Amino acid sequence: MDVNRTELTPLLFLERAARVYAGRTAVVYGQRRFTYEELGRRVRRLATALRRAGLERGDRVAFLAPNVPALLEAHFGVALAGGVLVAINTRLNAEEIGYILDHSGARFFFVDAELGAGVATLGARERTITIEDPEFAPGTPRTFDGPEYEAFIDVPPDESLACAVAAEDDVYSINYTSGTTGRPKGVMYTHRSSYLNALSEIVVQRLEPSSVFLWTLPLFHCNGWCFPWALTAAGGRHVLLRRVDPPLVWRLVAEEGVTHFNGAPTVLIMLINSREAPTGRLAQPLRIATGGAPPSPTLLAQWERIGAEITHIYGLTETYGPHTHCDWHPEWHGLDAETRARLRARQGVANLVACDLRVVDTEMRDVPPDGATMGEVVMRGNNVMAGYFHDPEATSKAFRGGWFHSGDVAVMHPDGYIELRDRAKDIIISGGENISTIEVEQAIAQHPDVLEVAVIAVPDEKWGEVPKAFVVPKDGRHPTADDIVSHCRRLLAHFKCPKAVEFGALPKTSTGKVQKFVLREREWAGRDKRIH
Repeated sequence: MDVNRTELTPLLFLERAARVYAGRTAVVYGQRRFTYEELGRRVRRLATALRRAGLERGDRVAFLAPNVPALLEAHFGVALAGGVLVAINTRLNAEEIGYILDHSGARFFFVDAELGAGVATLGARERTITIEDPEFAPGTPRTFDGPEYEAFIDVPPDESLACAVAAEDDVYSINYTSGTTGRPKGVMYTHRSSYLNALSEIVVQRLEPSSVFLWTLPLFHCNGWCFPWALTAAGGRHVLLRRVDPPLVWRLVAEEGVTHFNGAPTVLIMLINSREAPTGRLAQPLRIATGGAPPSPTLLAQWERIGAEITHIYGLTETYGPHTHCDWHPEWHGLDAETRARLRARQGVANLVACDLRVVDTEMRDVPPDGATMGEVVMRGNNVMAGYFHDPEATSKAFRGGWFHSGDVAVMHPDGYIELRDRAKDIIISGGENISTIEVEQAIAQHPDVLEVAVIAVPDEKWGEVPKAFVVPKDGRHPTADDIVSHCRRLLAHFKCPKAVEFGALPKTSTGKVQKFVLREREWAGRDKRIH
């Protein structure tokens, strides 16, 4: 070992926290509470059990579970054993989960008992371990033979297992993309980049030992945007949630003194519009990171009114979650509410470890920083994936020209902040004019009766395609299509206004993203248009 170098790994965070914050509460899950010393011991027992069961260095270990203690422990224990964590999206169907298990070559499969029935057709893998949840899912029958999680880790911890890694560029975890445009791809995260991105989250969200973090974001999603490692490094408290339930969320915010949580805009919409949402200002500061889709200025203003501070972040699975954040200037606090909301709605600048961020045209030339010229967002730096697992062709395509190509369309503002206009596949080209669905959505979101909205292109005989809005009204409100269109015409050029409005629930992913491809497939069925 070099005297002036330590290989970077998130394992160092827990090793330090278990020593420095030994008696501090690390995990809260219902009535269960673990200190950092206890969390460190449980993680070491998991690693020991995996090694005794035959895990070899580099073996993949799959987890299919909600935000329960076992999955948090896996974010350290699998790597400590020398394995690679594969945390699977709990909303996928059995066929998709089976593909991920096969493609990753997972030798171990840990599955929550409540989710086991949904994957019964897959049969047991080489080693299947069931995670029971007697507090929130008592009496759930087990689908697979094999040990239960607590029995599996009931072994004396091997103190010789070291947190040091041979090479910090080794793979720490594999996160599979949603697969909405084909088979999901396995995004490889390394020890080094996981460590660095966790440090960035500490800085951006100002995490510290007094931080109380509520897990409204799925741990399986980009490894919880690296926050399992970041919060542990800071010595803060993990408050785990099996599912997002607004009454429970607001109760925990009050009872546990929650200071931080993360979530997609649709989660924020659900929480701020629930009956349990506070009507006055919160008792303690609450910092929220949101991403996955651009939040409307209307939504940002709602949260600001109750005293929450929202940081808008942007990234992809391929960038460990957040690559940018809307770095807030103190002098902006003195601006009017509308201007503040508009500034917060921007995706911002590359974080401290991400480094490089550009908006380019098809020839890889930077677009003018005029806040109007659109181009593709490309990135490179410490938080770009190592590549796609067993897919060199897709990796090469994503890294063409020496940059990671996001497929997102944005503008660059004069101050260097980017603002998304759309996914490339979501831009509406109507009669030769480009229409940003985000711009239309943000206009509709200002209507007082609208809870949520998604806009897509639909076929039109004259213009080729035109905008259509899918609107979720607030409880007890009954806006009409004419109401929505008239509202838009006061805010937008008429050609950008929706030509049709449909009311009802929106299809979503498990992380709260609206599945526009589902809406597109329905609207374009039988038409000559490629579905993205």
